[in-house]
Amino acid sequence: MPTENKGSLPLLVINYLLLFVGSVSSSLLSKYYFVHGCSNLWVSTWVQSAGFPLLLPPIILPYFLNRTTRRPFTHFTAKIFFISIFVGLMLGLNNLLFSVGNSNLPVSTFSLILSSHLVFNLVLSVIIVKQKVTFSNLNCVILLTFSTILIALDSSPDKHGLTHDKYLMGFLSTVGAGLLFSLYLPVMEKVYRKVNCYSMMMEMQVVMEAASTALSTAFMVYTGGFGGMVREGREVFDKGESLYWWTVVFNIVTWQLCFMGTAGMVFLTTSLTGGICMTALTGMNVLGGVVVYGDKFGGVKVVSTLLCVWGFCSYVYGIYIKSKKDEDEDEDRTDDEMI
Repeated sequence: MPTENKGSLPLLVINYLLLFVGSVSSSLLSKYYFVHGCSNLWVSTWVQSAGFPLLLPPIILPYFLNRTTRRPFTHFTAKIFFISIFVGLMLGLNNLLFSVGNSNLPVSTFSLILSSHLVFNLVLSVIIVKQKVTFSNLNCVILLTFSTILIALDSSPDKHGLTHDKYLMGFLSTVGAGLLFSLYLPVMEKVYRKVNCYSMMMEMQVVMEAASTALSTAFMVYTGGFGGMVREGREVFDKGESLYWWTVVFNIVTWQLCFMGTAGMVFLTTSLTGGICMTALTGMNVLGGVVVYGDKFGGVKVVSTLLCVWGFCSYVYGIYIKSKKDEDEDEDRTDDEMI
């Protein structure tokens, strides 16, 4: 099946910008919700996927404006549709684990632990999509593993009011979220190999997030979450009702940027590259936690952050060396053909 858009550098840059802005801002805004008195995990889970209708205009408008002859949502097979539903439900569980981790841990600690997903990502990528293990990606994963172990060993609460039980719950939930997300990445890479264009990838994203939203909405209705949002805005959120609703809205928007950037990176490159690009933002998330929320940034976190940066740089260097080698081989092959 021919695949459009995968060689598009501008599209790749746009998606990484979406990932950059979405990842950093959604992490900080999610914590903002909890820091200012709110505690409803299902609200925090719901906002992560409830913005999926925002993806519909860029999917539908090109067709109605005669920019394409491809009708939206017409190339779905039953298999791809049900896979999208299943993965969406899995993402719903992942979003809940993310909320539990983010509510119980400082942003900097949470971000560093979440980077552990890259370890699972490499293993599952080898199993599911036959990812080749190279020195650069193995070295990157080892360094990030040590980074996470350092945070785990330094497991004393680093913020006033954070108990050991909450820290443990947050730590385990964050590792669980990383494991589920690392399964999502190679599974979607395998599915995307049967997807013939970027628009269809976006359509799959809509179906997945609709399924995730349906799951969290059901629990919101069951637990009275929507009525609780009104009460939270009026009585609980200590920055006022108006800012509460703006926090909810911007959470919804930034999470869409994050998920769309992630899906685009996997579609345009590989699941491992997408995971590593996400992990590369760990430093920005850690810095954001320190600057915005005053998270402590002691020696262990400094070393852990440096290991993350070192691992990412080694991976990027490995890609550069491989691309240079491929270029040299192509030039040699061209020269041999001319002779």
